[in-house]
Amino acid sequence: MAPENPSHPSENDLPYVLILKPPPSFVIFGDRFFNSTKFRFLKAYESPLPLAHFLLAHAQSVQAILSSGGAPVTADTIRLMPLLRLVVTTSQGLNHIDLSECRRRGIVVASAGTIYSADCADSVVALLIDVLRKVSAADRFVKQGLWSSQGEYPLGSKLGGKRVGIVGLGSIGSEVAKRLEAFGCSISYNSRKKKPFCSYPFYLNVRELAANCDALIICCALTDETHHLINKEVLSALGKDGVIVNIARGPIMDEKELVRCLVEGEIRGAGLDVFEHEPDVPNELFALDNVVMSPHNAVFTWESFEDLRKLVVGNLEAFFSNEPLLTPVGLDDQPHFSG
Repeated sequence: MAPENPSHPSENDLPYVLILKPPPSFVIFGDRFFNSTKFRFLKAYESPLPLAHFLLAHAQSVQAILSSGGAPVTADTIRLMPLLRLVVTTSQGLNHIDLSECRRRGIVVASAGTIYSADCADSVVALLIDVLRKVSAADRFVKQGLWSSQGEYPLGSKLGGKRVGIVGLGSIGSEVAKRLEAFGCSISYNSRKKKPFCSYPFYLNVRELAANCDALIICCALTDETHHLINKEVLSALGKDGVIVNIARGPIMDEKELVRCLVEGEIRGAGLDVFEHEPDVPNELFALDNVVMSPHNAVFTWESFEDLRKLVVGNLEAFFSNEPLLTPVGLDDQPHFSG
């Protein structure tokens, strides 16, 4: 038998990458989606052992974790793996990773970067137009056979000329602004810091931003500071003619207060891709024609998943080859989230 090629080690010799729960891409494309010749996966979710016992059994084997939004990487998890040096996440958000513990332990983090930004911004525009022009509600009106019996459908409202406030002018928020400017909207924003090279009006206070716009778009990260940032005062400031769109994270909004405002007509409508207690959605929203919802999939397209595959594999292969990561996260610049 010919000797094995030393440049192609057997699978048993490859380093482990831990997966706590299958990411959405595995559900859609199968668990070979991120396969590589430079590492192999250790799938905790396939073991009958409790997670803590499983991690202790493999504590000396795991150097990297592949995580998704539904699989939190907590301080307790990190402390069980003394050789852990990298966390790669399939998401753009980082609130499911204990970044403070990673910083203390010298563990580097790689995110999905900006690969989702364009698709997410497209979803914002789609949700906003749908709410304003009543597209989904009109579709139901026709399909239920109501056109012939009830006559003309109620008028919607145009997007052009609307004052749009964006909470979080990062890569997604900037793409949203670019698209809405093309519709003739005027843009203003709130962010952790005023952007030095941005000409849009900046509001330090979200309530003041809401009071000066017709539509409020939530694009910021979920942190301790932004949890329930969109509360009763902000929604009241947005007012009866205001529309809100959230494609960021559900807990950024006080969902009970949002539901109350929608049911009682204190705001015009909402486009929601995320919810506070996913996948549970408040029952009150199901009957409202002024609410358009999607199942936390604003960033998911065939193209974005292919970009994600290349990025995740590229980051892991770079790590195990001692090369620079493709999308490293600067941990010193990140706000804290304890959830």
